[in-house]
Amino acid sequence: LQLLSGLQAKILKEGEGAQKVYEEFSEWCEERSKTLGNEIKTGKAEVDELKAAIAKEVSVIGSLETKVEKLSGELSVDEADLKAAGEIRAKEHDAFLAEEKELSETIDVVRRAVGILEREMKGGASMMQLKGATSMVQALSVLVEASSLSTADAKRLTALVQSSSQEDDVGAPAGAVYESHSGGIVDVLTDLLEKSEEQLDAARSKETKDLHAFEMLEQSLK
Repeated sequence: LQLLSGLQAKILKEGEGAQKVYEEFSEWCEERSKTLGNEIKTGKAEVDELKAAIAKEVSVIGSLETKVEKLSGELSVDEADLKAAGEIRAKEHDAFLAEEKELSETIDVVRRAVGILEREMKGGASMMQLKGATSMVQALSVLVEASSLSTADAKRLTALVQSSSQEDDVGAPAGAVYESHSGGIVDVLTDLLEKSEEQLDAARSKETKDLHAFEMLEQSLK
């Protein structure tokens, strides 16, 4: 009987221990279940936030792609405009260089011609030949042939005088042409020289303005 009583007591004690372990484990499981529930709830909320953020970013990406396409189109137009403007500027510059060369050569020829004429007017060897000339062009030819001007320069000078002189001046007697202040050869050439210098200054000024305008356009399109 005593043995049975001892065994019963041992079983009861072990049962109490097992019950305590079960209760502790049950409590841990309950706490763990609550924790996992909260984590799942939080995770779902974060998933929803991330989905919303992704949707927003996708919308932003779509908007940016549209903007990039628009800017690409504008860039293509700007590049085409810049290319066209560059081609026009190149043609303008070539035209300016040609005009500058022509005017510079004209000024050089006229200056030398004026110097020769002034020298002859002081009693040069061509004075007698000039008296026999019947027109400004003929008088000019006499002076040119007696000078150091080349044939090309002589032709240029004659053409310039013919184009700039009025009909009554061209047909006037050589003596009157030679001596007259208002219609003399020197006066005609001096007037031609001044006009050529003015044209050269105007051409250079226009080239500077055109270049500046192109550079401003180029800067705005880059």
